[in-house]
Amino acid sequence: MAKDFERAVVHLIEDDEDLRHALQQGLELGGFAVSPHRTTEEVLTRIGTESYAVIVSDIRMPGMDGLSFLKAALAIDPTMPVILITGHGDVQMAVDAMRAGAYDFIEKPFSVSRLMAVAERALEKRRLVLENRILRSTLDGGDELAGRLVGRTPGIQRLRQQIHALADTDVDVLVLGETGTGKEVVARALHDCGGRAKGNFVAINCAALPADIIESELFGHEPGAFTGAAKQRIGKLEHANRGTIFLDEIESMPFDLQAKLLRAIETRSVERLGSNRPIPLDVRFVAATKTDLAEAGLGGRFRLDLYYRLNVVTLTIPPLRERREDVPLLFFHLAREARARFRREIPAVSHALEMQLMRQDWPGNVRELRNYADRFVLGMWPGFEAEEGQGAVAGVAAGGNGASGSLADRLASYERSVIEAELARNGGALKPTYEALQISRKGLYDKIRRLGIEGGVGLEE
Repeated sequence: MAKDFERAVVHLIEDDEDLRHALQQGLELGGFAVSPHRTTEEVLTRIGTESYAVIVSDIRMPGMDGLSFLKAALAIDPTMPVILITGHGDVQMAVDAMRAGAYDFIEKPFSVSRLMAVAERALEKRRLVLENRILRSTLDGGDELAGRLVGRTPGIQRLRQQIHALADTDVDVLVLGETGTGKEVVARALHDCGGRAKGNFVAINCAALPADIIESELFGHEPGAFTGAAKQRIGKLEHANRGTIFLDEIESMPFDLQAKLLRAIETRSVERLGSNRPIPLDVRFVAATKTDLAEAGLGGRFRLDLYYRLNVVTLTIPPLRERREDVPLLFFHLAREARARFRREIPAVSHALEMQLMRQDWPGNVRELRNYADRFVLGMWPGFEAEEGQGAVAGVAAGGNGASGSLADRLASYERSVIEAELARNGGALKPTYEALQISRKGLYDKIRRLGIEGGVGLEE
């Protein structure tokens, strides 16, 4: 993401001076910035919701113990990663702490490399939390137009500036953009941000209207104008009076109808079919196309005089491949919309996922990205790498049999099914389970936690 965080800090709490010094030295040799503390109280004044930090604390401490400290730290920020160091007799206490929100616990004796590995994962998760908060604040804190046309690259910023400059004018606008870039979003922004916002915004997809009714749809008709015209009909151009008419895919309009549209634009009036009375129009025309209308005009497929009349001002929407840095921010915006529709929480957007999003060309642009965001929130996108604690999706819907997805996904699914079956066979008891699987008790616990096996944490020996 765009923000550069201050260097990550490991707050190390240990009352044993020798052990604290040894752990500090080992972590610093591993490249971590360490802030050592003798008591838990010292740390509570050093952390906040924006702290890029992880806390490593012994459970048994003088004064406030590790469990009480955990509750106090999570009261400051519920997502703060707290790693607890436990003695053999404190395992049940550590399990209780995990239930209360601790990130992990490490049982003594342990190697510094083990602590570094856990701290590194915790800091990565903390980075994701902070970056996602920045995404939310960016989307919530911007103006209305920034919430519609999401992005920070020069191209999209320039487009927003142009819309602000044109919104209060009556100039006709031609919007250029590839499929799925959001041409109607731009047209609606021109309407809503200007003086015509109280009028109607009428969108017409010129490619979707049947050729035999498009003239009646646009201009309206009087009773008896043609067979079946039993009563008067107000056309869409007239309905848009004092508002905006949006002509999408203007290149698809029948050639013979383009002359009549040109006259309506030039005279700002319309005549219903079956009538000779011109009806004044106070309307702004916004047309959109994904093709080069000048080239189409030279090829005889589009009227050049209509092109010149529409092309008073041109707004060009850059495709996603030309503003790759905007893709993660836009993806998160679309995921928030999906969350509201599907009533699902948004999984953490990992750095690897951001890189994957920016590498794609997105030929379908925002429309295609929206589909991916929907799948991501639903947990059905094969490219989703589930963050620790977010639930395992791993290429198949949760609870799937792992028949599809990557090799790692399938192995994890198989491993989960073996452990769940063995736990069920032993009535949930850990000791016969890890003995039957020929792994250590701690190894079994780690797998239960990593694989998200329900009911596994805190089972009786």
